[in-house]
Amino acid sequence: MRYHNITKDDMLNGDGLRVVLWVAGCEHCCRECHNPVTWDPNGGLLFDDAARQEIFEQLEKSYISGVTFSGGDPLHPANRADVKELISEIRSKYPDKTIWLYTGDIWENVAGYPMMKNIDVLVDGEFHIGERDPKLLWKGSRNQRVIDVKKSLAQTDGAAPVLHCGDYR
Repeated sequence: MRYHNITKDDMLNGDGLRVVLWVAGCEHCCRECHNPVTWDPNGGLLFDDAARQEIFEQLEKSYISGVTFSGGDPLHPANRADVKELISEIRSKYPDKTIWLYTGDIWENVAGYPMMKNIDVLVDGEFHIGERDPKLLWKGSRNQRVIDVKKSLAQTDGAAPVLHCGDYR
């Protein structure tokens, strides 16, 4: 896996103060994306032990609520295996921290991914410039959803995903 940045004390990409991993690789290439430099899966830097340790050092801080995976797209085929492994490791070491993940894909396509059981909140959907709304919390366009993954996975009736409390449509 490759990445472009690790942001510390972030308040925009999930609730509370967070550490954000911006991965490389995205197939959605949304028009007017705020981060097109991350589209190339071969761009950025190799995610190595130093980068992993940088994330863990942030998660050790009591005031850090959790980690957010963004990009690019953490669910890009070049990222899935490494992101799954890292999420599992974070969940094991920091069970009280929340894990958020942004993807251009939709819940209906990714709900069955094994890593979902370790994610708290998923922000799904491509960014649509025609539905852009700067007043939205944690998402850029009205078509995107901020999904409570645990509650959504607990449903057995195939209902629509349960929205996280901050998803005001």
